[in-house]
Amino acid sequence: MSFIKLQFRPGINREITSYADEGGWYDGDKIRFRMGYPESIGGWEKVSPFSFLGTCRALHAWTALDNTNYVGIGTNLKYYVLRGSDFFDITPIRETTAAGAVTFSATDGSATITITDAAHGALLNDFVTFSGAASLGGNVTADILNAEHQITSIIDGNTYTIEVSVTANASDVGNGGASVVGAYQINTGLDTSILGTGWGAGPWGAGGWGSPSSTSIPGAQLRLWSHDNYGEDLVMNVRDGGVYYWDESGGLNARAVPLTALVGANSVPTVARDVLVSDRDRHVLAFGCDDEFAPGVQDPLLIRFSSQEDITDWETRTDNTAGSLRISTGSEITAAIKTKQQVLVFTDVSLHTVQYVGAPFTFGLNEVSQGVSIAGQNAAVAVNDSVYWMGVNQFYVYNGNVQEIPCTVKEYVFSNFNIYQTNKVTAGHNSEFGEIWWFYPSLNSDNIDRYVVFNYQQNIWYYGNLARTAWISRGVFGYPIAAGTDGYLYYHEFGINDGSQNPPVGINCYVQSTSFDMGEGDRLMSAWRVIPDLTFRNSDGSPLVTFTLKTQDFPGSGFFEQEANNVVRTSTVPVERFTTQQYVRLRGRSMAFRAESNQYNTAWRLGASRVDIRPDGRR
Repeated sequence: MSFIKLQFRPGINREITSYADEGGWYDGDKIRFRMGYPESIGGWEKVSPFSFLGTCRALHAWTALDNTNYVGIGTNLKYYVLRGSDFFDITPIRETTAAGAVTFSATDGSATITITDAAHGALLNDFVTFSGAASLGGNVTADILNAEHQITSIIDGNTYTIEVSVTANASDVGNGGASVVGAYQINTGLDTSILGTGWGAGPWGAGGWGSPSSTSIPGAQLRLWSHDNYGEDLVMNVRDGGVYYWDESGGLNARAVPLTALVGANSVPTVARDVLVSDRDRHVLAFGCDDEFAPGVQDPLLIRFSSQEDITDWETRTDNTAGSLRISTGSEITAAIKTKQQVLVFTDVSLHTVQYVGAPFTFGLNEVSQGVSIAGQNAAVAVNDSVYWMGVNQFYVYNGNVQEIPCTVKEYVFSNFNIYQTNKVTAGHNSEFGEIWWFYPSLNSDNIDRYVVFNYQQNIWYYGNLARTAWISRGVFGYPIAAGTDGYLYYHEFGINDGSQNPPVGINCYVQSTSFDMGEGDRLMSAWRVIPDLTFRNSDGSPLVTFTLKTQDFPGSGFFEQEANNVVRTSTVPVERFTTQQYVRLRGRSMAFRAESNQYNTAWRLGASRVDIRPDGRR
């Protein structure tokens, strides 16, 4: 009879078989490793009790001069600013009609209202706000019409429909009067990628990674945003669309406006793929934008920058620092991300750095690598002067040069990956634990449902199931903030429970070891006792973790015997006490160990538990 210490190498390894990787961890969900030992991850709680419309693909936090904290939120339907617990809709207006250009038509017994507006330019799911309308004469009053509405169908280029909160009657025969004004918000975008339209259209593998089709149809591609604060204000861009500006001093009820509409706007880009602000030198940079001499004609490899400390002056002159650079390799810019010292710019085939060099050139452009790929616009994250990103079937880091990151779960991730939704991949930095998280859609899902983590402090990998579409690191708000697919923002590493439900519930998490045996695996063994070693960190009440041992005779066979027992806290004073031992009765050539929990207010960290094993003959 002898004790075997259940102590395994940190991280999860799926690159070799469970039987070959004896002494490691093989599977897990919602766990991480601290000092080499697994523990449950922290919980999450809603930032606000209110939800937003659409799927969030971009988050940006900043602080105004009066120390007010904000979060910018770009979704496929709207752009919001969060202050406190309230969302403020600052989505830009693309067109405001002349009075009387819009008319209404109701049908007795229907809540559908038909709107006529010549060449309205609207798309399905767009938003329009009416003002100046009079009652239609019956149930459809002026108050019902003079509000924001979402377009429910497009009949043709001159007519569309909305749904109102009442059913029209026979008296609703008016057209709203001659003073109706319609304010149309910018066209909405899709929350999923569709083959055959927009960037990346055409047969899989045709052209470069994400190479463009001949046309990019408005509203027919995945809606992505880029944004950055310019001082206390905000500059934002719809991917392959317009560039906009929100002035914080105008108040939270003021909408963002096109950059071209600002007083003094001079040669401002009208279309771009990405925008950011260079913090050291206060230039605004636009990537994949239109040339100052060809407004509206997008050049997917062009980089332009405004004059220093001037967001409105983009004309190239000798008396300012505005200018442009053009990348000579590849067919399009796919992503741009800034570090403390420089900006990294990805094309479909290469990686470049843009760095401030001063007069007379302002910025310098250098190619640092060819043959690298990036999954999408949001698949990279900067950590100081290093950048980590997910590429095609590979993970990379740039820290002065480009290196592939050896990954022990690479095949597991990329063999179960929806390659048609790669632009949804989003990366996040969890600085407290030295982790880079990538959220991605699995093979049979059009939406993000999984994550993979690289812990750069311990140089290990782990993964799990969690749907988050955007992420920002702790900083302004003290906790990481992530967007769920349910329309809510969440503080992460906040508490120990799943706060997406009301009331909150326990986090379903587990970790499972590879198989272990006695000697060379030539003998059967029987287990009869487990000595648990763990701590219920930060837990309340009577938390429990389930310990499971399961056996198999051969690597190719399934587990045929298993026993599960609960380890329950019994006391915390003077030291934490819990179940002292578990009795089991199992027999097999090899065994695997699993710890799991899903109980409310339970968090745990494993130590070096023991299992009491005796030889049980040969076979």
